[in-house]
Amino acid sequence: MSVAGLNLKYLRKLRGWTQEEFAGKLNIKRSLLGAYEEERADPRLDVLEIVGDVFKLSLDELLLKDLSNQSASYLMKRRQQKMMSADRNVIHFVPVKAAAGYLAGYADSEFIDELNTFTLPMLSGGNYRAFEIIGDSMLPTPSGSIIVGEKVNSMDDVKSNQAYIVVSRNEGIVYKRIVKNNKTKQKVSLVSDNPTYQPYQVNAEDIVELWLAQVVIGKVASQQRWDMNSLANLVNNLQDQVSTLKKKMN
Repeated sequence: MSVAGLNLKYLRKLRGWTQEEFAGKLNIKRSLLGAYEEERADPRLDVLEIVGDVFKLSLDELLLKDLSNQSASYLMKRRQQKMMSADRNVIHFVPVKAAAGYLAGYADSEFIDELNTFTLPMLSGGNYRAFEIIGDSMLPTPSGSIIVGEKVNSMDDVKSNQAYIVVSRNEGIVYKRIVKNNKTKQKVSLVSDNPTYQPYQVNAEDIVELWLAQVVIGKVASQQRWDMNSLANLVNNLQDQVSTLKKKMN
């Protein structure tokens, strides 16, 4: 009996890939990979050939050997390495495409184990996690930035006007500043740095996780360059505006 589907799941976890990421590397749909891993379908030969090339395994090994039961399995070694590196502040990364799954699996150790990880030398101690943000509500922090937050265990530890990754049942994952309500602890206000967005309130009981923003990781923005003609036109326009204002004041 073929164990190829189970081997695909084992090898995916070995690399720390989500089903979406592994399916992309195999040029198949995530749902099809799920069917393979759950043994509802047999992996195609062309898919197994790609897996064999990636992991340097033969078709016989993929089809006939239960790789997870091999002595000193790679996956077991990887988990041991993660445990040994816990004091190095391994940071799990939650990309936007995994946000929906995170809301259901934030407390599931197996789901968290599938997320990619990295470390930052400037962080010491604490429990950290990284989240990709999309949108312009927290400008000047641009869309696509990665926010590394430190876990906050209680709403009592939240400091007003500090920026947090807020994970809640109704709002999902958002990056906002929290302002506490002095009259009641049942609600808090979430405030954007971009003033075009209005603050709004959420129920404190709906918040399931809080991560105090510690590091922002983003791409270097391209710097706009001006030529002399553009600068001259800008100065002329400003002079015209000043002249018009003076005439109105007189």
